[in-house]
Amino acid sequence: QVQLVESGGGLVQAGGSLRLSCAASRPTFSNYHMAWFRQSPGKEREFVAAITWSGSPTIYADSVKGRFTISRDNAKSTGSLQMNSLKLEDTAIYYCAARGWGTSVQGWNYWGQGTQVTVSS
Repeated sequence: QVQLVESGGGLVQAGGSLRLSCAASRPTFSNYHMAWFRQSPGKEREFVAAITWSGSPTIYADSVKGRFTISRDNAKSTGSLQMNSLKLEDTAIYYCAARGWGTSVQGWNYWGQGTQVTVSS
């Protein structure tokens, strides 16, 4: 079992940037692909981005492509999501996931507790 803890969320104005981090409790994290999902009130959890255990390739939801960048540091057992040009519709709780693959929630085994991102006008 691997515990995941997200951090870095907060309140930001539209057009601004935030960097989310995901810290894993065990170095076995380096063997797993990881992903970021998000969930807005009243909506289902949706895929944002994923990265393989080696760091490449990466995949993105169309809604964030060109604005968000997923990365990882296996030596530190951490993953990150750099979010630029934030929009109001990016407001959500962002979740880190590991050990799985794909754009479906069901495809991932380990989840963090989430971090709130709020984009204001």
